[in-house]
Amino acid sequence: MTTPPYGPQDQPQNPGQYGQQPGQYGVPQQPGQYGQPGQPQYGQPGQPPYGHPQQYAQQGYAGQPGFGYGSGAQLASWGARVGAALLDSLISGIPIAIGYAVFIIDIAAQSNSYSDGSYSNDGPHAYSVILLIVGFLASLGLGIWNRVFRQGNTGQSVGKSALHIKLVDTQSYQPIGPGKSFLRDFLSGIFNNACFLNVLWPLWDDQNQTWHDKVMSTYVIKV
Repeated sequence: MTTPPYGPQDQPQNPGQYGQQPGQYGVPQQPGQYGQPGQPQYGQPGQPPYGHPQQYAQQGYAGQPGFGYGSGAQLASWGARVGAALLDSLISGIPIAIGYAVFIIDIAAQSNSYSDGSYSNDGPHAYSVILLIVGFLASLGLGIWNRVFRQGNTGQSVGKSALHIKLVDTQSYQPIGPGKSFLRDFLSGIFNNACFLNVLWPLWDDQNQTWHDKVMSTYVIKV
């Protein structure tokens, strides 16, 4: 005996009981869900993806070069460079100047003890000689600390720091390190003694460089 087909009166009274209800999987949902308009997804406009170049990009301050860039740097003037060098020389020369002064005063005092102006056979006192040696060593150590280690690691000696200038590499615009700073000062002494034009060269050089700056690829910039 076959079962008759359902008529209209026999259809299920609960539509959607076994079918798909609105809002189930596969049916468009409320706006704002994942993948729908209204909420930006990762990688869409408005939210830069990870690794976007605008993140973590360091830029230099106004008037200073950024890391690895030289576009914002202003070269130091010749007067500032000379003033910084004179200040460094003055600081380093204080100990030896004191020791030498004591030594000369000691010799002069012994000379005055004789009416004819002759010197004593004993020579200068031991303390004046010791002070002269200590002064020389102190000046040497102070100069190495200031011009080699301080300037090499930070780009600024005491004189450069006082006049707001800095020694940097021409490529990275970073401090050049103690070894390169020592070699630069060594070449500076050779060039200055060979020809005084080395000191004056930044006056007409396009990059305000001395000869030892060009050899060592360094700039002196404002900070």
